[in-house]
Amino acid sequence: MEKNTSKVTFKGNPVTLLGKETKINDKAVDFTVLNNALQEVKLSDYEGKVKILSLFPSIDTGVCSKQTHTFNKEASNLSSDIVILAISNDLPFALNRFCGAEGINNLITLSDHKNLDFSTKYGFLIEELRLIARGVIVIDKQNVVKYVEYVKEIGEEPDYEAALKVAKSLI
Repeated sequence: MEKNTSKVTFKGNPVTLLGKETKINDKAVDFTVLNNALQEVKLSDYEGKVKILSLFPSIDTGVCSKQTHTFNKEASNLSSDIVILAISNDLPFALNRFCGAEGINNLITLSDHKNLDFSTKYGFLIEELRLIARGVIVIDKQNVVKYVEYVKEIGEEPDYEAALKVAKSLI
């Protein structure tokens, strides 16, 4: 499998990202993940919307929780033409439990655990951990990537403002 050349670390140590690196102006490739009810969901299910993909290793960690809470809060202020898809390799059960306990209801949590279809197609799979690297992708209504952030240190938060600014400019 192709290796992404992005330089990403986890606790200061370099990790290997598998899959093709996603770049601005790439055509967004369709992928299949599972929702919290174990149903398949595809990127193409959100055709005609601006899509913010919030990517993180595990919902049960502090930074991932904060990232999800931040995007959930911001989602309530966004146009209905923008959807936020929060994707990790957590099991759908864990995502469902977290959303219920934490009142997360403005974004959609999705699991790539089953087939790693998203993470390998977009170059976010951490080979050493089988987790998704932290990052954000913004895809326009024509399915063209307009923003990509591979967070350099997985323990740090993404640049929410930059991603949201791009997403809002696409409406």
